[in-house]
Amino acid sequence: MSQMEIDRVLAQIRTIATQVKRPQAPSAGAGAGAVAGPDGFAAVMKRSLGEVNAAQQSAARLATAFQKGVPGVELPQVMLEMQKASVGFRAVTEVRNRLVNVYQEIMNMPI
Repeated sequence: MSQMEIDRVLAQIRTIATQVKRPQAPSAGAGAGAVAGPDGFAAVMKRSLGEVNAAQQSAARLATAFQKGVPGVELPQVMLEMQKASVGFRAVTEVRNRLVNVYQEIMNMPI
């Protein structure tokens, strides 16, 4: 991994950390948790899904380029991109699974 790629990843981590640490204004209604604003959970989840999709498409393009023998595309680079996409997909899948579990628990609560 080149220094340029490391710097790009660190910049992304800092951006995400800033977004997470940013205090959010209190919402107008008590039941507006899911639609609290542009940085609400739904927006973060949608953005994460888009990033995972982009990573998977990028890894697929790089793998195809490697298979075609395009100069400058090396196997370690392809494997790294494929692993990044795989880790992102597993993380999003785990979040989805936990959301489904929480939803099921809430639905099974006695009233």
